[in-house]
Amino acid sequence: MYNYIKGKVISFGDGQLVLENNGIGYELGVSGNTLADAAAAGGEMKLYTYLYVREDTFALYGFSRAEEKTLFMRLIDISGVGPKLAMQVLGGYDLGTLTAAIATGDVKTLTKIKGLGKKTAELIVLNLREQAAAEMADISGGGLAGALDDDISDAVFALVSLGVSNTEAVQAVRKAAEKVRGVENLVAAALKTLA
Repeated sequence: MYNYIKGKVISFGDGQLVLENNGIGYELGVSGNTLADAAAAGGEMKLYTYLYVREDTFALYGFSRAEEKTLFMRLIDISGVGPKLAMQVLGGYDLGTLTAAIATGDVKTLTKIKGLGKKTAELIVLNLREQAAAEMADISGGGLAGALDDDISDAVFALVSLGVSNTEAVQAVRKAAEKVRGVENLVAAALKTLA
């Protein structure tokens, strides 16, 4: 119904933000990341919106980035994940870390998000893993070749074998892949960034 609302930030905090546009104050549910962006933005802000409608609920949600809105919509399509839990998930980590955790099946990292249990985290990974891996490939612009490139997969596996979490390993290897090639070089460069 609404794609976005642009206006003046009137108040924000505790998962809520009020955005004034043409004399109307829109109260939106927002994630921790969007709250942080609101604090940094100061006065004016553009929020991508989603109107959640159920029999007994009408709620407007806002997102500072279109990618965050897309992930929210994918999350609420999963059985057992409602909008409140989806906002908790979005606020648990920055979008890059969250996408990496889903793409690599890092349930341990996901369950550190308040209110997200192991079964629900596994369900999120099961439903969104392929899309998250494809998005990681798009973000990396071919330098990483997604999480699918053999050298990168081997390097991530090597780091995980050394006790590094999947999410940290993927991020470190992604940085390393911008500069070096080959499994050994990727592992060595990634370890330097983790030190």
